[in-house]
Amino acid sequence: MGSEDGFLGGTMAGRLKPLDVERQNEPGKYADGEGLYLIINGPTSKSWSYRYWKDGKERWHGLGSFKDVSLKDARLARDAARLRVKGDRSTAGVDIVQERRKEREETKAAEAKVVLSTFEECAEAYIRMNWSMWSEKHRDQWPASLKRYAYPIIGKLTIPEIKPSHIHDLLQPIWVEKPETANRVRGRIETIIAKNVDIDDPDFRNPAELTRQLREKLPKRAKRLVRHHPALPYSEAPAFMKLLAGAPGTAAAMLRLLILTACRTNEAVEGHWSEIDRPGST
Repeated sequence: MGSEDGFLGGTMAGRLKPLDVERQNEPGKYADGEGLYLIINGPTSKSWSYRYWKDGKERWHGLGSFKDVSLKDARLARDAARLRVKGDRSTAGVDIVQERRKEREETKAAEAKVVLSTFEECAEAYIRMNWSMWSEKHRDQWPASLKRYAYPIIGKLTIPEIKPSHIHDLLQPIWVEKPETANRVRGRIETIIAKNVDIDDPDFRNPAELTRQLREKLPKRAKRLVRHHPALPYSEAPAFMKLLAGAPGTAAAMLRLLILTACRTNEAVEGHWSEIDRPGST
């Protein structure tokens, strides 16, 4: 490992001299003293670095290229860096390598945030994409529910910034009082997030997924009582169908269709004549 002022892989010894530094091309690390090193990787690759130890870890802090920084300036930069690492009576020492790494990560995160769309933008894009295929009910409920319950908490966040705790915070006020709304809002958020992530990302976990952790953190719901609608006695069905056949209006005809085909109500309401085979039609 060598001492702080030692020589690592070169031929010069002691404090460096400007002429020797300029002429030296042999790869190695050449110590000038007090942690300053000239690092040579080849004839055209020379740079300065300050070597120090912090919390038991060896650090190398770059001070610039030999082309841009003279030996004198490198020593001044070393002294400034050394002061920051050691600190003084009024200022605690810092790990300048770790500090620089953190700054780069923060800059990278900030740049990524500029590129990534917010949840609100992703949601609006999803709504536009599906608008023509949705019923009037969906067109009303999707934008309204997201605007009221999701956007205030996660609307301005990017997808990677959304955490399960955010989903908990927006669901908690309506989880018991409006259970059906809460379920639909959560499902819509989960769908939008899933639409905007890499399908091949093995580490992705949808924060809006109703995991056991999320369910346990939300308020407990009372057990739902199942109440069936009253049913027409089978023996009275023939008379009822005869009554419907003589009743005027489309409502009676639609009810007959529902009974005879067992299709869903929305299928009958939103159906078209072209979807029904009628006697004599082509």
